[in-house]
Amino acid sequence: MNMTSVFSKKNDIKKYPNLHEHEADFDAEDVQRRATKLLSSHKDLPYTDRLKKLKLPSLEHRRKRGDMIELFKFMHGMYTFKRPNFQINSQSPTRGHSMKLEKEHSRLRTRSNYFSVRTINTWNNLPERVVSVNAFKAELDRFWKDLPTIYDPQCYHTD
Repeated sequence: MNMTSVFSKKNDIKKYPNLHEHEADFDAEDVQRRATKLLSSHKDLPYTDRLKKLKLPSLEHRRKRGDMIELFKFMHGMYTFKRPNFQINSQSPTRGHSMKLEKEHSRLRTRSNYFSVRTINTWNNLPERVVSVNAFKAELDRFWKDLPTIYDPQCYHTD
């Protein structure tokens, strides 16, 4: 396989700056999709099946996992620099976990891609046992182990 064809869409993004950021994310997923086809034993399988056999999460899933790990670090004071302005939601102490965050309303779609906005719904949907433990990564993986989004990046795009 010609490596220039693998990265041709990346070059298109540089040529055409009007492409949206999520289209660039699809490009990275396309590179992974093509790379998993290089294994002759897996090339005829659908992409999600190749990811399952290789135990390789989709790039979207890895991004969301990384976001949750970073948010956990912010919430537990593991960074010395100023964190984003996260406010713990004091309105519903009986629902969800004790570290539920308030979500600011944003009218611009661009703002919805900011770390401090895109992570809140996912964080608020985690159970108490995940957000309050020292073994956060392992507990998060245990909680998300059966999500279809682990191996199917299309599950994240509901536009």
